Amino acid sequence: MAARRRGAALQLCFAVFLLDMAFCKGYVEDLDESFKENRKDDIWLVDFYAPWCGHCKKLEPIWNEVGLEMKSIGSPVKVGKMDATSYSSIASEFGVRGYPTIKLLKGDLAYNYRGPRTKDDIIEFAHRVSGALIRPLPSQQMFEHVQKRHRVFFVYIGGESPLKEKYIDAASELIVYTYFFSALEEVVPEYVTLKEMPAVLVFKDETYFVYDEYEDGDLSSWINRERFQNYLTMDGFLLYELGDTGKLVAIAVIDEKNTSVEHTRLKSIIQEVARDYRDQFHSELKVPTVVVLNTSNQQYFLLDRQIKNAEDMVQFINNILDGTIDAQGGDSIWQRLKRVAFDAKSTIVSIFKSSPLMGCFLFGLPLGVISIMCYGIYTADTDGGYIEERYEVSRSEAESPEPEEESKERQEPRSGDSLVPAVQEPKDVLEKKKD
Repeated sequence: MAARRRGAALQLCFAVFLLDMAFCKGYVEDLDESFKENRKDDIWLVDFYAPWCGHCKKLEPIWNEVGLEMKSIGSPVKVGKMDATSYSSIASEFGVRGYPTIKLLKGDLAYNYRGPRTKDDIIEFAHRVSGALIRPLPSQQMFEHVQKRHRVFFVYIGGESPLKEKYIDAASELIVYTYFFSALEEVVPEYVTLKEMPAVLVFKDETYFVYDEYEDGDLSSWINRERFQNYLTMDGFLLYELGDTGKLVAIAVIDEKNTSVEHTRLKSIIQEVARDYRDQFHSELKVPTVVVLNTSNQQYFLLDRQIKNAEDMVQFINNILDGTIDAQGGDSIWQRLKRVAFDAKSTIVSIFKSSPLMGCFLFGLPLGVISIMCYGIYTADTDGGYIEERYEVSRSEAESPEPEEESKERQEPRSGDSLVPAVQEPKDVLEKKKD
């Protein structure tokens, strides 16, 4: 009886699970060729996928949750997915180069999503890009609300000006990464000091920084550099984005779960440097076993001393800037070849460690086939040359006596054979012989 109840409960749970899956999928539309004509009527968040793609299959349940969440909160953004292999022309039109590719389509514009493939990050991207390009902050209460919600955001303060036009252009390009606001001077908190108006500010790390056209250069480049916190946790997506800034990045490698004194002490030191020495280095710093990465040329610098305090860390970075510490890596041809060789070696070793039989099959079979082909080519060339040479000799032996025999036959007639005279005798001589 108890077994029956457990079986019924399992069936019920399984049925509820399937119902939830079907319910989630109902809010994600399967798009076809008609999407090309109708897409401009709405804002679309689209996943371009391939049926055979493993990453696409991993994203599918997350994508279904995104569709359900967007529908439940009443978002104007519609969520869909398209098989890019079946509708390759449409995918090519939107610049799809890999799978999965997530894009937000808004009118004639298409925005690429390059962040982590989690439900919250994707929804945050959709909210940011689908809304107004420049969002107004009408009151101090709204300003405080934005500060609590966003770790990094930019604000334009002032009226119409050439700087505002540059700000709008930068926002249209970088809205996929961060938020852009505008406000009047009286809305800004009292601790903000502005030397001149209009101005562009970035708020992050519980403080703010003002854009200076003469020192910071192009506004769009400055925003692209400043859209990161000074101290942050690194992942693959973030490291990829930092590569576009050309900044010198100090990466500290630690175990977050390790609460030993050494880890905690070194972490606090680097946090202090990132907070208090930003104006000196303008770099992104992280925690223990420090690696400084130059994103402009892929060079990196390893820690060559024990970091006991902030002064040691500052001295280490200064030595990098003045060139007294040798750089490693880089993007030269030799370094690229070394990376290719290292990647190939790592791949082969990992395959043999995980599955020796599979490694023998993958690499032994091609090598065996190539060896057989080489042996066949070698032996075929040798035999062919010998046969051809032998044929040449036999043919020469067969053909060479013929002219000699022919000449002998002409010179020495055999008995019983009739010879045709080489020169015809005169007609009167022949008549005399007949008489």
